[in-house]
Amino acid sequence: MSQRLKGAKILVDCLEREGVEVAFGIPGGANLPTFDAVNQSTKIKLILTVHEQGAAHMADGYARASGKVGVCLATSGPGATNLVTGLGTAYMDSVPMVALTGQVRTSVIGNDAFQEGDTIGITRPVTKHSYLVKDVKDMARIVREAFTIARTGRPGPVLIDLPVDTTVNEADYTWPETVAIRGYKVQAEPPISLDAIRAAADAINKSKKPILYVGAGVIHSGAAAELIELAHKAHIPVTTTLLGLGAFPETDALSLGMLGMHGFEYTNYAVAQCDCLIGVGARFDDRVTGKPDEFARNAKKIHIDVDPSSINKTVVVDYPVVGDVKRVLRELIKLVQPLDTKDWVGIIADMKKKFPLIYREKHKVLPQYIIQQISEATNGNAVIATGVGQHQMWAAQFYQFNKPRSMITSGGFGTMGFGLPAAIGAQFARPNDVVWDIDGDGSFQMTAQELATAAQHKLPVKVAIMNNQHHGMVRQWQDLFYEGRHAASRLNPVDFVKLAEANHCVGIRVEEKEDVRKAIDRAMSINDKPTVIEFMVEQAENVWPMIAPGKAHDQLLGTYEQLSKEGGQPQRRRAQADEESKLSLG
Repeated sequence: MSQRLKGAKILVDCLEREGVEVAFGIPGGANLPTFDAVNQSTKIKLILTVHEQGAAHMADGYARASGKVGVCLATSGPGATNLVTGLGTAYMDSVPMVALTGQVRTSVIGNDAFQEGDTIGITRPVTKHSYLVKDVKDMARIVREAFTIARTGRPGPVLIDLPVDTTVNEADYTWPETVAIRGYKVQAEPPISLDAIRAAADAINKSKKPILYVGAGVIHSGAAAELIELAHKAHIPVTTTLLGLGAFPETDALSLGMLGMHGFEYTNYAVAQCDCLIGVGARFDDRVTGKPDEFARNAKKIHIDVDPSSINKTVVVDYPVVGDVKRVLRELIKLVQPLDTKDWVGIIADMKKKFPLIYREKHKVLPQYIIQQISEATNGNAVIATGVGQHQMWAAQFYQFNKPRSMITSGGFGTMGFGLPAAIGAQFARPNDVVWDIDGDGSFQMTAQELATAAQHKLPVKVAIMNNQHHGMVRQWQDLFYEGRHAASRLNPVDFVKLAEANHCVGIRVEEKEDVRKAIDRAMSINDKPTVIEFMVEQAENVWPMIAPGKAHDQLLGTYEQLSKEGGQPQRRRAQADEESKLSLG
């Protein structure tokens, strides 16, 4: 039975029916009716953020940590444009979000009214779809469609622009039980090609040196269990992308960790030598492939992805398989035979011993050691959010990820400032889990104001700032490729302890190695407010190994051989994992 409601009330009822529990945003003139209606909901918690970019990243972090659709709100004009970086971040990493923006009245759109902006035009390149509600009668249908588009197929952000009159006008409202979107077919079980899967399985069965190359698509589709089953049945080693970390447990004997620009040396060598590369929910991006025409040059390549536009986009593959990863893997498991990969596994085990992860011990505190200690203190079970830069790569290298949705980071867009608000969103999504933001001083400062949001809600988010007083990755590239000219990469010193305390958080500074674990343990014991640890780290430390842009996987800088000559010592990824079996696939 229909009822007559204002547009904002219709919107809120639709949000509740879509299962929205938390919404992040900032009110303004054009979206006050929306905020008023959401505020009256008994099912949706409304979180006031300090900046709209923070709201977008919180919705993003919430979605990545929970698997649900994240929701953020902003007013018209500058409020909406402040969401763009967050929308772009979610779009590049296929994160399901719905952004609700206020807009001026429909009668004055195009007249340069106060705080008017072409939100649809501005956000179209960074959203899966954008809507402008022109009539309140369309409100329910549009909201239903927006959530459907956001979560189905290859997930992504969708924006709904809400002229203020469409939120205060009334219409007869009935919840639309079904969704029919012209040109967008949504099927519970979309067709997959069994012939394509059989061809891929045949290629795997004929291989001697296979590797599973896994991306975030496995996590989005909830296919971690199927991935593990396939790897174990066929005895295939598994490497992941940055966004795929956690899809396959790194405690597993078949785990190779991360590949690519700052992946492990032995992993990149293994990919260069494999004869069958099975890409699963990964998009062959440039930070993974390096020089595309030499990427896994000796391998037959299989690519399984829900998005057909991703296939053959960067690397031409031999066996394309379009479909939901979970369904495809289920079919593949039936067809793939147990393989005799003993010799291949032995080669990789030898490479692990010959080319281990390494860094040079120094008198100063090192980021790698800090992250090892966080991994040990949390037993690899925390949710880790990061900013973007050196600290992000060290987190990927030295934290041991064992569960899906435990690495919350900006991969495709590389958004500095992502870490803190994403950690806040993740903490709202998983209130009983430990959440860390591993950050750099440069990245952290871009959204540091959101400490106030975390403190207001007494969130026990823990922040580890690697303070090297530089944009560290920029400085590293300047040293490597610009003859050491540090153009605008050194940062003005900031007292992060005082900044934390000013925002009613606990602030801790660590300057000595022996104090690292004490500070981490203290942060782990605090459960009623955020904790910020400022680690004063070695300023000139670099991320190794590294594949320079345009180079092949077996052309690395900062190799084990190079660093060991300079006094580097092999490092295990967790400080307590010292059994030889942890280093071997055998």
